[in-house]
Amino acid sequence: MVCNLIQDSHVHTAIKNLETKLENLIALVNKTRPPKPTPPPVPASSCNEIFQKQRTAKSQVYTLMLGSRNIPVYCHMGDFGCGSGGWTPVMKTDGTKKTFHYSSRFWSDRNVSNLAGGTTGFDNQETKLPSYWETRFSKICLGMSNGNTTRFLVIRRNASSLYALIADGTYRALSLGRNKWKSLIGPQASLQRNCNKQGFNLLSQSSLSKARIGIIANQENNCSTCDSRIGFGTGGLPDDSNTCGNEATHSPDNGIKHIKAMGYILVQ
Repeated sequence: MVCNLIQDSHVHTAIKNLETKLENLIALVNKTRPPKPTPPPVPASSCNEIFQKQRTAKSQVYTLMLGSRNIPVYCHMGDFGCGSGGWTPVMKTDGTKKTFHYSSRFWSDRNVSNLAGGTTGFDNQETKLPSYWETRFSKICLGMSNGNTTRFLVIRRNASSLYALIADGTYRALSLGRNKWKSLIGPQASLQRNCNKQGFNLLSQSSLSKARIGIIANQENNCSTCDSRIGFGTGGLPDDSNTCGNEATHSPDNGIKHIKAMGYILVQ
């Protein structure tokens, strides 16, 4: 009987020692096991999303998730002329080039152009970014530079993307007023006095003034034969080679003009 008690005691002690060693071994494994990696943060989908999370964010290049792609873009933060917030670049168009002429496929497709130009701010590098079809907005910022001064205009419009407003070629009206459009050019701006049709996908007759975004005007009391325009993605007479800026002939209010500008389109 005494022998059995001694044996039971030895077995119990051995089991306790084994349990202790096992606990120590588990603790050692847990201590030396590398921690689970923290997944990298998902990039924001717009510059304004970054601004809303960090109001002190500076204007600089950020990586945005546009669709399924990580795209570096220069986010314009704060009020540079269009109001506070974060502004996502969409396009930069050079009025001296045909890249973004009214008839260019870039207005109706989902192809990019010169992604690097989306990282360089308000300069002369043309670009079209995936934000053209990926970025939802409630405001559009339009800018024009025809010298050392860049002037801006804000359009308040809700849309799933700029592509949704333009790609199908359907005319969509705006009512900003002719003076607002002229403010993009400044004191040199000139338009004929009548028609004043404004918005997206503007057409008079096929050979006369047209614009993807802007205003067209006429000296006659109709919109059939417009000879003046201010806008982006323009074309037609009097100068079909002017794809962004101001064209005006046939009795405009501030003289005949052929002003080609660098255009900037951003959204928020």
